[in-house]
Amino acid sequence: MTTTPRANPWWTPHVHADRRPLLMTRNRIKAAIGAWFGEADFVEVECGVLQRSPGNEAHLHAFATERVFPDGRHETLYLHTSPEFSAKKLLAAGEERIYSLGPVFRNRELGPRHACEFTMLEWYRAGEPYHRLMEDCAELVALAATAANTNLFRHRGLEADPFAVPRRVSVAEAFAHHAGIDLLATIAPDGSVDRDGLATQAEAAAIRVAFDDSWSDIFSRIIVEKVEPHLGIGRATILCEYPVVEAALARPKPEDPRVTERFELYVCGVELANGFGELTDPQEQRRRFIAEMDEKERVYGERYPIDEDFIAALAIMPEASGIALGFDRLVMLATGAPRLDMVVWTPATE
Repeated sequence: MTTTPRANPWWTPHVHADRRPLLMTRNRIKAAIGAWFGEADFVEVECGVLQRSPGNEAHLHAFATERVFPDGRHETLYLHTSPEFSAKKLLAAGEERIYSLGPVFRNRELGPRHACEFTMLEWYRAGEPYHRLMEDCAELVALAATAANTNLFRHRGLEADPFAVPRRVSVAEAFAHHAGIDLLATIAPDGSVDRDGLATQAEAAAIRVAFDDSWSDIFSRIIVEKVEPHLGIGRATILCEYPVVEAALARPKPEDPRVTERFELYVCGVELANGFGELTDPQEQRRRFIAEMDEKERVYGERYPIDEDFIAALAIMPEASGIALGFDRLVMLATGAPRLDMVVWTPATE
């Protein structure tokens, strides 16, 4: 198939000249982050991009490719959606503090804040609680602001002080405050959910509910329409304690097994990072992966294989916390750029 060249692509000299100051700021932020991790005794690791399983979350979509062996055999492989499986295998192998900064690939993604190829910063702390990652996030946001020589993050008319201590709020508190919804009333002690109970509350909050929406579909719509627009305004927000059904890789909170040690970082209404107290129970992880792939097959008509090596590695992996941060989004916020592609050296074609 032939394509018509776009007007003023990124490699046009005058377009590149406009973008170059932002790209140089990107480089400064990247260098500052590398130095920060080095001073904190982290080891930088390089995780392979080709994987037998790209991840097992229902709404993450991968790029598939085919490996051909010298004897003519074929094997389906995927570009990773995250270095998570490889990084956790390294934790099982004995590494304690690691970080990765590199490309990841997610299909079906395109927009001002999304791309099919983007740069992810991911790091892990063996033997340390997930609250430590929240402190890391605050430090890295401030570090990016310093490297960008700014004291204010801006995006689409919203502003946030990158040096202010992030506000912490649970998902249940956010649902109650912004949508008038009692989320925990729809979750049983064993983590099972009441779809109709959430649907009734959502409709009362003027959220559209379709007859075939699952509990997770309704939950996501409430987050997007009622909660996210209010997060990270004035200062960063840490949205924590996600329901078990919405945290396939996080361990339950000991105090309340209905929710997990999962949080997301928001700045100027933009989701910036997703962190966990990592689940290390192989049987529970397999159960969750199967449930996620059942949902993926229901919605999209496809499923990805389970990485059996990853499941085996969990059996010897130490307790750990881990997090993934969208590096391009961090640069976008630090520079005030309106779109992700303005802070990427060679953005993927549309």
